[in-house]
Amino acid sequence: MHMKTALILLVLALATIFALVCVLLTRGRAPSTCQHRPLEQEDSDDGQSLVFADLTPEEMAQVVRYLQGNLGVPLVDASRAKPSDNCIASVDVQVPAKAEVLRFLDAGGARPRREALAVLYFGNQPDPNVTEYVVGPLPRPAYHRDVTVQKYGGKVPYHRRPMLAIEYKQLAGFLKTQAFPTAPSFMRQVMEYDGASLAPLTTAPHGFQSGDRITWFVMFQNVSGFFVHPVGLEVLVDHSSLDISRWAVSRVFYNGQYYRDMVQLESAYVQGRISVEKVRKAPQDGDFSSMKPRAPWAAPFPLQYEPQGPRYSVRNNHVVFQAWSFAFGMSVSTGLRLFDIRHKGERVAYEISVQEALSVYGSNCPGGMSTRYMDGSFGIGRYTSPLVRGVDCPYLATYLDVHYLAHSQVSRISKNALCIFEQNLGSPLRRHYSNLQSLYYGGLVNSALVVRSIATVGNYDYVWDFIFYQNGAIEGKVQATGYMSSSFLHGDGLRYGNRVWEHTLGTIHTHAINYKVDLDVGGPKRWLVGSGLHLYQPEEKCSPGSPCCLLDRGE
Repeated sequence: MHMKTALILLVLALATIFALVCVLLTRGRAPSTCQHRPLEQEDSDDGQSLVFADLTPEEMAQVVRYLQGNLGVPLVDASRAKPSDNCIASVDVQVPAKAEVLRFLDAGGARPRREALAVLYFGNQPDPNVTEYVVGPLPRPAYHRDVTVQKYGGKVPYHRRPMLAIEYKQLAGFLKTQAFPTAPSFMRQVMEYDGASLAPLTTAPHGFQSGDRITWFVMFQNVSGFFVHPVGLEVLVDHSSLDISRWAVSRVFYNGQYYRDMVQLESAYVQGRISVEKVRKAPQDGDFSSMKPRAPWAAPFPLQYEPQGPRYSVRNNHVVFQAWSFAFGMSVSTGLRLFDIRHKGERVAYEISVQEALSVYGSNCPGGMSTRYMDGSFGIGRYTSPLVRGVDCPYLATYLDVHYLAHSQVSRISKNALCIFEQNLGSPLRRHYSNLQSLYYGGLVNSALVVRSIATVGNYDYVWDFIFYQNGAIEGKVQATGYMSSSFLHGDGLRYGNRVWEHTLGTIHTHAINYKVDLDVGGPKRWLVGSGLHLYQPEEKCSPGSPCCLLDRGE
């Protein structure tokens, strides 16, 4: 009898495991347009949300082919372009004008033309510039129009172009083959440089005044988590020339002292006129910066499951969850964005989207003190990273791929770059336990729908969430994780941050996150006006030893 009971339990256990495995495997696939949806959540969108949809790889390829054949100038693949070449920097969907979209969605108007926005760098021209074209109609482009002056009030000078990935590679090559060899003794004996043991990290913006294209590069040990392994060497490179052979070192900083170039640094070292601070060589895994767990795994983490499948639906770029519905997309520059957000069928917002992530640093090293990262210039959407099931998002979340075209003429795919899931919030939405007069209990489970992407821009990983609550609230949320940005600890460095390792200063900084929120509560003609804002111009002061002072004095 006991053996028969044990066999029955074993069969039931195996069946349960098999069912769970099937659920996990099938949830990783792209959502089907005919997937199960509760009757009260049937999607009546009828494809209208596609007016906001990201470009498909086929559409991106059509735009590239059109531009190659219709601009009358040679276009080099941006993945191998020199500054003196013409290239396509990025291609993204051109979202139609709001009035045009609303006529289509609300008044039965014609579907707006589907168009793309292409950003081109024209370096191979008498007047190098950045130009933006609207290309359409898709999927078979037949026209393009220059919208640069309309958007920016004039031509965009070439020196203002955001850096392509290839330019960073070219600058790293310049440091390795041109700059470092001019200080052989210092690089070998102090930096223990072997040609690959240092990792240069860019600062931004690329200059100190309009017209500059000059960048401080901070050197770190090339190990896992190199962001917190500075070695004390920083190099200012002037890369304003379109001829790479004319790039030059403008200033060098080592352990609190400035030098004209690497040659002067080498001379000072050979003559014994330099204060050397040897940094202990870190192992390849980075030691304290390693992401490897420090302790053995304990019991598995708790899992959330959906007894009858998801209570939301995803079709194309449209989501329905209880009283909520919205369209979603991913801008190559600004990242996650939502459109046509409705509650109980009524539009409450036309657009809610990430716009910019700014971080401003302070330090007593030139790289840190001059850094003001604007991550939109790197591409928040471009750097959206794949999501790891069970860590970045719950196992049973719906995972979606993202296609983008940037820094190349071929589109790329970021697998599982966006996830959607319903999250139990762990506390009741409302409840009451009555123990007076009559005895009863009433309560409601509290859950919310989460739309998430994670962008890894350099050292930071930004977790972007849009959260939809049952009570009609929407939350835009961002969490910053990854690695801190650091400087070499020297002199009065502790005025600018905290010591996190022997020679590592975790620098003081602040983050500013910008969202676009276009509310349509009560209709598109409603306005939200802010008052009581006052602008003032602070007195400009130049910190002693900072790059601006050095440039002013011509040192």
